[in-house]
Amino acid sequence: MAVWIDGIVRADDDAKVSVSDHGFTVGDGVFETAKVTGGTVVALSRHLRRLARSAAALGLRPIDEDQVRAGVAAILSGTEIPDPGRLRITYTGGVAPLGSDRGDAGPTLVVALAAARPWPPSAAAVTVPWTRNERSAVAGVKTTSYAENVVALAYARDRGASEAIFANTRGGLCEGTGSNVFAVYGDRVVTPPLSSGCLAGITRELFLEWSADSTPSGVKSVEETDLPLAELRGADEVFLTSATRDVQPLHQLDGRALPGAGGPISRSCADHFVARITATPDP
Repeated sequence: MAVWIDGIVRADDDAKVSVSDHGFTVGDGVFETAKVTGGTVVALSRHLRRLARSAAALGLRPIDEDQVRAGVAAILSGTEIPDPGRLRITYTGGVAPLGSDRGDAGPTLVVALAAARPWPPSAAAVTVPWTRNERSAVAGVKTTSYAENVVALAYARDRGASEAIFANTRGGLCEGTGSNVFAVYGDRVVTPPLSSGCLAGITRELFLEWSADSTPSGVKSVEETDLPLAELRGADEVFLTSATRDVQPLHQLDGRALPGAGGPISRSCADHFVARITATPDP
């Protein structure tokens, strides 16, 4: 793994941040994960814009985009770039007292690159008994506070699944631990709106934009709409989207078989997305 910390490329065994860093002690930080393929960071500009929005939502100091881009460039040069690779940009409140108050030391910025494990063509998921709070101060913000996701993924793994899906406090479909969720009903594709509390996923955003421009083959409409979680279990097909998985169909949800990669609408949506992102890797 290659790591850049606050302007310096470091070896793995020298890649350290303070034990008093607020990102470490209380999860006071934000991050982005992007796919690297062919030496290119996919949708980097959109990831950086979302990173800036997340930092602003937490009240962190404004991000210096030029500095982040310099870190990315340093990581991508002079090293054997994995393909696919997983690039992570982490921005925290920096060194602070051992409590919730921030210190005055300034933020910590880390850029890291590692090999990515290719996703299988389809996945199994389960819904979990816990909810996302769509009215939380950090709803829809990509923070480093991921303990909720760790617990939910462990719950999913214990049940033979690789993703966990949350409802929100209103009982509506929200999101997965690291993915957005789309449901297929006939030729109609739906996904929850951002008001559900879900993350504004970059792949979700691009898929919606490109589907508005030209719907995938066989699809009549792609819509954002509130969807009760119970209705997800009756969908004809379900697929997930994320920066590293692109469009990944489900072959099982809560033990019920789904078409997976053989689902015609999911396959069409996946092909539609890959064709567009291949043509324009930083849209």
